Amino acid sequence: MAIHLTAAMRVIATGMMSVIRYVFTLTTILIITKRAACWSLFIMALTGLSTAAFTVFAADTASSHFAANSNSNSNSGSSDAIKSDVSHIQAPISKTIVTTIQQTWQLNLLKEALRRSDSGYQVQQMSTQMNQKRKVEEALAGTVDVFWSMTSKELEETVLPVRIPLFKGLLGNRLLIIRKADETRFAKVKTMADFRQLKAGQNRYWPDATILEANGLPVVTSYQYTNLYPMLEGGRFDYLALGAQEIGEELASHPDPALKVDSHILLQYRSPAYFFVSPKRPELAAAILAGLESMVSDGSFDEMFNRELKIEQLYREAKFEQRVIIRLDTPDLSPLTPIERKELWLDLFSMQGAK
Repeated sequence: MAIHLTAAMRVIATGMMSVIRYVFTLTTILIITKRAACWSLFIMALTGLSTAAFTVFAADTASSHFAANSNSNSNSGSSDAIKSDVSHIQAPISKTIVTTIQQTWQLNLLKEALRRSDSGYQVQQMSTQMNQKRKVEEALAGTVDVFWSMTSKELEETVLPVRIPLFKGLLGNRLLIIRKADETRFAKVKTMADFRQLKAGQNRYWPDATILEANGLPVVTSYQYTNLYPMLEGGRFDYLALGAQEIGEELASHPDPALKVDSHILLQYRSPAYFFVSPKRPELAAAILAGLESMVSDGSFDEMFNRELKIEQLYREAKFEQRVIIRLDTPDLSPLTPIERKELWLDLFSMQGAK
């Protein structure tokens, strides 16, 4: 090592860049002998480079060195070993994350979870509207870092799920938008057999469509969510099921005097919504999970949830316990769903409902 150091110091006299390149090359070679850490500290002290800058510069130099010597038979074993080690060198992790989530409870929760994880992430919202399929494609490509969705087994196998239910199961407690003229018809529903006489409308990309079909319910689908409202009024199907926390706002955003929220039925199935993260950003998934777990542990998740979603008011207005409950199975639910963690769910799934 002393010989190499002496040689390096002599080269300094002919130009600083030469010595940096030379010592970087020595560093990559010395990885094999477990001495790279000492050389790295020496180089950073000598040049004033930050750790991040050193990593990028060293990787670039190592790549050039390997390319120049890739045809050398005498050193092929060492070269392969060094290539394998340097392949693990990564550029600094980006602290900017791109999301499709708009200004909602979910966005506020994401920001608070990231703040709790002490990660320094900055959230950048995309203005482009995307359907579920497009979000997944963009996440796989790495242009979208995080989005939220109701889960499915396929989705959890494609992108990275953060398995903390964003709505504590509320999204799977569905109220129905119906035609006002059909109010009496819905009031006569008492059993699953009765309910199967009614036809549902659903977005084809939503996991709900698969759940309804798996339970033997007739379903009419559209690839555009906004098309469902005129389809309902026109008699193409009989109801549109939406999460209890969103149905009032959704109907208000698609005003139609012929439609209303049904007051008789609660359609219920286990369908948690999660944050989903691009497979290219596993460190981001870990940061979000750490922040959410911290919030669950100290009670701030429930406090924020109850406040922002006005849960007490929702319970009063929805009158869940006075409704006929139609319970569906979710055959595609992942076995990793944290059903046993009672603190993550509302108590709605234990209700008996009207008889």
